[in-house]
Amino acid sequence: MLLPLALVFGIAGCATQPQEWAEDEEKITAGIFLEPDERAVLPPGMELRPIYDKGLDLTKFMEGFRSLPYHDVAHFCTIGYGHLIKQARCNGSEPAEFRNGISEPRGSEILVNDMEQAQIAVLTKTKVPLSEGQYAALCDFVYNVGTGNFAKSTLLSAVNKQQFDRVPAQFRRWSKANGRVIKGLKIRNEKRIDLFFDGIGVPRALPEAEAELPEIDIRVGEIRQ
Repeated sequence: MLLPLALVFGIAGCATQPQEWAEDEEKITAGIFLEPDERAVLPPGMELRPIYDKGLDLTKFMEGFRSLPYHDVAHFCTIGYGHLIKQARCNGSEPAEFRNGISEPRGSEILVNDMEQAQIAVLTKTKVPLSEGQYAALCDFVYNVGTGNFAKSTLLSAVNKQQFDRVPAQFRRWSKANGRVIKGLKIRNEKRIDLFFDGIGVPRALPEAEAELPEIDIRVGEIRQ
């Protein structure tokens, strides 16, 4: 009987050990989750425009999928395609679904739901017709930087004035987070530019659009001079 009892106590001891969650210093909390708790809604009569697959694929690729909870660069409890569970460290009090891990299809469902706030921001803040690629690129941008930063951006102003030659330079400005340049943001901006001009071709920028522009921190937003 000694061996079975030892096994029982050994198993029980393992069960009481504190769980450890992975740390990922490259994962940046999506700005859409740092907005006020009140969710935006579409005006009456306006329907939510879906994001085409190529757009969702960009967000998925850049966020990366994690089936189990982990801590992002801000040490926030996160899962799936960058879905924020809470603005605190994981501690075992998370919903059972997340504690047990999620499948990739479930992660995709959660991402589609999370993207709705970005879609609403793009639909209500832009004043010109957008192609599928333009719409998707802007939705990914808002998901990353937040609706408030988007609303005050020169990028949005350029889009609404249909000054599309200025768009690449404006995307590229959003390359910093928490005071440092992030390689992943630079890569993401180039992919957004390609998506924005999908099927159209990236225009040659005017000399003034190519001028050196100050980089923007996605946690601070654009500071107008």
